[in-house]
Amino acid sequence: MTDSAAVRLATFNVLHGRPLLDDGRPVPGSDPVGVRPLVDAVAALDADVVALQELDRFQERSGRADQARAAAEATGAADWRYASAFHARSRPGRSWVRDRSEPGLRVYGPAGTGHDGEVPSHGIALLSRLPVLEWRARRFGAPPLAVPLPVSGRSGLTVIRDHPRVALAAVLRGRRGPFTAVALHLSFVPGWNVRQLLAVPGWIADLPRPHVLLGDFNLMGAIPTATLRAAGLLARSSAPGPTWRRSARVRTFPSHRPLAQLDHVLTAGLGPQPPTAVRAPRMPVSDHRPVLVELAL
Repeated sequence: MTDSAAVRLATFNVLHGRPLLDDGRPVPGSDPVGVRPLVDAVAALDADVVALQELDRFQERSGRADQARAAAEATGAADWRYASAFHARSRPGRSWVRDRSEPGLRVYGPAGTGHDGEVPSHGIALLSRLPVLEWRARRFGAPPLAVPLPVSGRSGLTVIRDHPRVALAAVLRGRRGPFTAVALHLSFVPGWNVRQLLAVPGWIADLPRPHVLLGDFNLMGAIPTATLRAAGLLARSSAPGPTWRRSARVRTFPSHRPLAQLDHVLTAGLGPQPPTAVRAPRMPVSDHRPVLVELAL
């Protein structure tokens, strides 16, 4: 990085480390998936701050690995957290057997921090090489509707009911001062994802700016920034918040032939300076491409 104040950030929906063929189909016979392909892919990003979505914890299909912990160790992230969207065991066919003994949201981390239970779960993580001053997590309830979606390895559309979602925020000590990074994986149900996104600025309003949102929003292109800007204009406040800006304009989905941008890096309070080194490289795992940016933070 040419700018000594630049921080490299990445977001990556990893599809629990699932390897895919060049045409986007799952690699035959790849269940259970070992942790090495995922670890190598995340380490290759060489980012200071990494938001990961669709992570498994102790799932049979992914070799019973703690994927967030393995990725943090491989990337040299001294501090990290994993937030469970729900506790359940994965079954073939993208169905889940819920574990009613655990609440939907638990936050796990390095030894001596967070929760240390071993019930299988699925969720998101935020990994940081920068010092973390504060952590925060919240859960979004599941939408009541099922919607038809394309699924890797299947023809046509499959009707899928969405599950709860989580957001994970960290106040980081950047090279220019503290800032707040938020890892997100929003619902794929239209409208419900917008509702979740609109809840985030208020949830982190008391945390230091700049604010950086990273994740799979399941919203295309300029929709997330347009949504947040419109909400800001409509807010009944004498002191409106800073303008949200889109820091990466790259197609990310599907990974083998990207047609749309579902994965985003948005900033507020950073000013108009453009990011540097924006990339969305093809990786050997997942049906999404990661997004990498460098920002002066």
